[in-house]
Amino acid sequence: MSARALQELWGIEHPVVLAPFGGVSSVGLTAAVTDLGGLGSYGLYGYGPDRIRDTVDALRAATSGPFALNLWLPTGDEVTPADVDLSCSSSTTAVAPLFAELGLDRPQPPERFLPPFDDQLDAVLEARPAALSLVFGVPAPDVVERAHARGIAVVGTATTVTEAVAIADGGVDVVVATGADGAGHRVSFLRPAEDSLVGTFALVPQVVDAVDVPVVAAGGIADRRGVAAAFALGASGVQVGTAFLATRQSAATDAYRAAIRSAGADDTVLTRAMSGRLARGLPNRAVRTVEAAGAIAPFPAQNWLTGQFRTEAGRQGIGDLQSLWMGQAAGLSHEDDAAAVFAELLAGVPGASGSV
Repeated sequence: MSARALQELWGIEHPVVLAPFGGVSSVGLTAAVTDLGGLGSYGLYGYGPDRIRDTVDALRAATSGPFALNLWLPTGDEVTPADVDLSCSSSTTAVAPLFAELGLDRPQPPERFLPPFDDQLDAVLEARPAALSLVFGVPAPDVVERAHARGIAVVGTATTVTEAVAIADGGVDVVVATGADGAGHRVSFLRPAEDSLVGTFALVPQVVDAVDVPVVAAGGIADRRGVAAAFALGASGVQVGTAFLATRQSAATDAYRAAIRSAGADDTVLTRAMSGRLARGLPNRAVRTVEAAGAIAPFPAQNWLTGQFRTEAGRQGIGDLQSLWMGQAAGLSHEDDAAAVFAELLAGVPGASGSV
């Protein structure tokens, strides 16, 4: 599939997509990428319907262009507060010193860790974004049908060729092939994430050969060289996260952005410490504390638990106690402005103005 097919599907000028960030998406960055001619994306992990509507209103006030909204599909193994007693668990005890360091009391478990997916979906469909992007599975037929009925393109995410075929057969319009070198959560769903660690530039051409929909390459792409390589392997577009996360338009803290720029190619690790699901990031003191204790609650309990001190650490500017999700190409993230990142990426798009 050509880049043109992707651009026409979403109504964008350039086949460059902002990766959706769970917890650190910002209206400013999403709107900036859209206004530059790409597809801005916004991650809605943990957002209830009212917050989704407010976010969409803010996005529409900031840009008149197309954008994508991202949701996490439920996998069926998520725990609820009734399933785990965090008030006296070893997981809570492991991070108690971090709460104390930040001047926080031990948190009281909430009524629920996450809003119902169906409520989130209804709010997104009501908003009619250009695209609904989904991770952690194959969307149900009615999800695809309801989205298409509203003119919304459906984007699925795969970490293996088998997953790519499954989501393409499930009716998605675009497959994001996300390699193990990328930042954040490994969104595998057919096999354990540890058994689905295919690198981006091994994954992309095999996915391109296996499906009949446009393929967007994601993971380890931070400059024109990565973009050119992705297109040479048959991708119709690229999705970039870490390089944009390092810019001032993102919601990352100053400490987080500084950590991205100082990271080496072999500094990131895959860990379940911060959320209970496997994710790639910088192994800071919070990660080491949890891993040393060997007490990690199931998802999303662990994510909620660490989120209680991560939020305060962000307010205090302590990067060592935040989730520092970043990909293996973090060290290539030199720019402080989203427009500069976009221009660098565009230079690698074949035929684009100013490209190599």
